[in-house]
Amino acid sequence: MDIQINPKILASGAVTAADATRLALSRADGPAATHVFVRRFDRQSHATASAIDLARSAGVPMPPLAGMPVTVKDLFDVAGHPTTGASRAMDDAAPAAADCPVVARLRQAGAVLLGHSNLSEFAFSGVGINPHHGTPVNPASPPGEALIPGGSTSGGAVSVALGVAFAALGSDTGGSIRIPAALQGLVGFKNTQRLTPLDGSIPLSTTLDTACAITRSVGDAVLLHGVLSGRAPRLSPKPLAAFRFAMPRTLMLDGLEPAVAGAIDRAIDAIARAGAHVVDIDLPPLAELSSLMAQGGFAAPESWAWHRRRLGEREALYDPRVALRIRRGAAMSAADYLDLHRARADWIARIERAVEGFDALLSPTLPMVAPAIAPLLASDERFFATNGLLLRNPSAVNMLDGCALSLPCPIDGGLPVGLMVWGPAMSDDAVLSASLAIETALAGVS
Repeated sequence: MDIQINPKILASGAVTAADATRLALSRADGPAATHVFVRRFDRQSHATASAIDLARSAGVPMPPLAGMPVTVKDLFDVAGHPTTGASRAMDDAAPAAADCPVVARLRQAGAVLLGHSNLSEFAFSGVGINPHHGTPVNPASPPGEALIPGGSTSGGAVSVALGVAFAALGSDTGGSIRIPAALQGLVGFKNTQRLTPLDGSIPLSTTLDTACAITRSVGDAVLLHGVLSGRAPRLSPKPLAAFRFAMPRTLMLDGLEPAVAGAIDRAIDAIARAGAHVVDIDLPPLAELSSLMAQGGFAAPESWAWHRRRLGEREALYDPRVALRIRRGAAMSAADYLDLHRARADWIARIERAVEGFDALLSPTLPMVAPAIAPLLASDERFFATNGLLLRNPSAVNMLDGCALSLPCPIDGGLPVGLMVWGPAMSDDAVLSASLAIETALAGVS
């Protein structure tokens, strides 16, 4: 059955929830899905699908995700299963007593939960490599070459790209939803942090972590955001010609690979031809990001606070690259940490003033396309350099306490490239509205 499962197909009765679940799990058994899951919930998945089919046949009104297969990043509690952050250091974790709130919302919306998906250990990397459970290969990889999936929501993104899942629940601390979405030609929406609950999840940075999802389209991103946030997005159906966008030259356009530059140029040209007003701007505060993050940003001290006892007891079971980054947090004083919060607040205020009057901002999600896995396994220097480049653009939005959506650009037969539509805190509906209009404008552009 070579179809993409979506709510309309199930609602029509052409495919049952049981059919959709069998198809999803058969795809999960394929070689392309190797390393996608840390653990699967096959028995519960089949039971949920059967219950949905019985309810549908009895005429019970169906919730928005009824029968849709969804993967859950192994940071979020699912009742009856351990939550391990895809780390051997958590192999002593007890099964969760209850679903965390965002998982409960998925379940209430009728989602069929397929399993805990793989990730960069404890979500601490944009690359997606995992030494414990293996690294899922980017489905966009050319024959004979294994490219990184992007992280940290690596397995979740691959599950969507392969058609295993309709959507993937993940988290975004510095780009962990948008990075794999951009590298795999998917849609990743990072909402304003406060709109989705984080209770019942393993934290990386309590200041920056955001619960959100990867999908195949902007419309599906709107649907998932509505479920996860428990609110109905208020979208503006205005034409693209009614939008005014800013395109920051500072930082976001530095060092773009030629394939990325070409794809972004084609996308911006299509947006402008559709009538949108795109204004190049300087945004000097973006140049301050590296100094703000010099001591490891918020992730280092906040992850150190959570991991320090476990690291002392089980460090040999951690990914050494992750342990190194967590330990950076031990060097930050309380005064430095408080200073960082104050500096961030001032930085946010200056950016918000500078972008007033624009519907959203446009930038490349990443400056590069997906590189090969093997060289990054072999070299710490290359790994950390690549990780820094992957995080550079998307992490600006997390520092801004903002929201952003990465959607695929038109590509000329090459690897996927993402365009990031973004804005300050609580501009989620404007970003989603703009993204829907841009997605339409880019359809069919080559």
